[in-house]
Amino acid sequence: MYALTFSEYGPSSVLEVAEVPEPHAGPGQVRIKVKTAAVNPVDWKIRAGYLQELFPVAFPGIPGFDSAGVVDEVGEGVTGVQVGDEVIGYGPTAQAEYTVVDNFTLKPAGMSWEVAAALPTAAETAVRSLELLGLSEGQTVVVDGAAGSVGSAAVQFAVAKGLNVIGTASEGNHEYLRSIGAQPTVYGEGLAERVAALAPEGVHGAIDTAGAGSLPELAAITGDPKQVVTIADFSGSVPEAQVSTHATAYHALAEATALFEAGKFDLRIDSVHELADAAKAQDASQTGHAAGKLILNVAD
Repeated sequence: MYALTFSEYGPSSVLEVAEVPEPHAGPGQVRIKVKTAAVNPVDWKIRAGYLQELFPVAFPGIPGFDSAGVVDEVGEGVTGVQVGDEVIGYGPTAQAEYTVVDNFTLKPAGMSWEVAAALPTAAETAVRSLELLGLSEGQTVVVDGAAGSVGSAAVQFAVAKGLNVIGTASEGNHEYLRSIGAQPTVYGEGLAERVAALAPEGVHGAIDTAGAGSLPELAAITGDPKQVVTIADFSGSVPEAQVSTHATAYHALAEATALFEAGKFDLRIDSVHELADAAKAQDASQTGHAAGKLILNVAD
């Protein structure tokens, strides 16, 4: 099969499309013939060698964790799906002609292939972060970097759970945040004062998706650094803050698709690239300025 590969750590120029052996579905797994896959920051961080302890690579490596496509093999013990079903998958080596996953859900008929591929990492990360905070209906959460894919997913999950959400973003994204249910404000200096004006009764939790150095201020806003979760700041500037790096919320795909079908969940797409142009997509991800998810067209 063909796959996006890299045979050494380095810049995006080490990426190439190459022939590799096909994987096959084992017990509890399905094999997906991939139509679309998403590019996430973790992809270029792994490729560059920054995450060797967390994600060691057996070369040649195949990037990606988010895929959408059609089931073409079903492993022993799998129920609820059959060959030919359209699914969303979450698991490694997603940016390939075929990928094998044990975390998957049926794709809603009305969901585009681009949004389907965009969903897994954003949904898993957002749900995991909210669960770490353990908030209850009616409480208030601040999402720093709320216009990004994880941030916007966190906003929509939080709203669905009955939380009050304050989201930080540049002013150009404030209308978008209102459209998904958040009260917007700008990020940066003076955040605590702006949040206090929006939430005079206090804030019960905060999620940092941006990694822009906001942890001390978020800890002050919540009054309890343990009620701050970061997915992007590993500096240790607030040692008591919770750091979330591994997926554990494996029910998030089903939750996200159910909300999508109810008209309460969606993700923005920045651009779609051919698999052979994956280096451009990873470079765009690395800038941190993509206005939505970066998607690879794998099937063609």
